[in-house]
Amino acid sequence: MRYRVLGGTGIEVSALCLGTMMFGAVGNRDHADCARLIDTAIDRGINVIDTADMYSAGESEEIVGKALAARGDRDAIVLATKVHFPMGEGRNRGGNSRRWIVRAVEDSLRRLRTDRIDLYQIHRPDHTTDIEETLSVLGDLVRAGKILAFGCSTFPAEQLVDAHHVAERRALPCFRTEQPPYSLLARGVERDVLPVVQWLGMGALTWGPLAGGFLTGRYRKGRPVDLTQGRPALNPGRFDPALPTTAAKLEAVEALTALAEELGRTLPELALAFPQAHPAVTSVIIGPRTAEQLESALKAADLVLDDAVLDRVDAIVPPGTDLYRADGVWQPPSLTTPALRRRPAADRPAA
Repeated sequence: MRYRVLGGTGIEVSALCLGTMMFGAVGNRDHADCARLIDTAIDRGINVIDTADMYSAGESEEIVGKALAARGDRDAIVLATKVHFPMGEGRNRGGNSRRWIVRAVEDSLRRLRTDRIDLYQIHRPDHTTDIEETLSVLGDLVRAGKILAFGCSTFPAEQLVDAHHVAERRALPCFRTEQPPYSLLARGVERDVLPVVQWLGMGALTWGPLAGGFLTGRYRKGRPVDLTQGRPALNPGRFDPALPTTAAKLEAVEALTALAEELGRTLPELALAFPQAHPAVTSVIIGPRTAEQLESALKAADLVLDDAVLDRVDAIVPPGTDLYRADGVWQPPSLTTPALRRRPAADRPAA
């Protein structure tokens, strides 16, 4: 396993990161089985584990905490978690405010059975909270020793730059890492996010390398898709082969599958090797639910894509192109709130 320094922190992390979104109620409900996945990943060289308070409403953090306590080697693991999404009913139980983060970090520490979090990440932007407020409380948590470094997840490039400038003006510590979606079918971050990450000297832990299952080989051109189960049931529009956007993804999958076969590898192995080739990427998050999925991901650790192969990939999915838009990617209010981009009807005429 290769190791890289995380965003100038001096912390060395493995090139593959164990993501635990599928641990708990939304995925693998067997805590003992999840612990075995953690043990296998660590024994095979993975030293960074990523979770979040909202994964299975805190259950994922509890599984990770229990497994690491049983191993007794907490110091050997770089432990990362996230905060932002609502945790329970009622007001002020989510977001990026000081009020919520101070409470949420204590809850995460308790569930994780640890006295500090190595990397604490803001899971999404929050347009209702000034970034200075968020950076200020995160800096206080570093000084208190509750977290050692902090970063963000799925922030657009302009907000990374804004956070950096606010930190400079206010003499505050700033984000050291970003966690963007990045895959063979979702290359939009190559346009701005990854270059900005490099420019600011940040680390990048990328998620979604299998593009919501499209790069597992499960969905192929000419094969029917059951839109009543799994991910297709949650978002049929993403998987309906009759739609032009889905057809474009399936065309790319066919070409990428053929390329993987030429290399004597599987499509998932090609998919996991691809983001590791980008110089801005520190670690690629894998999110297995089963032992078989973990083994498949670990097989990609030794696959090196040379320039000729990457040129072939560029010809199939051009750089900066998004054929697949990952679930949960933050959208600015200017896009989600029509009133912000529409003048009152009486003000629209030019004369």
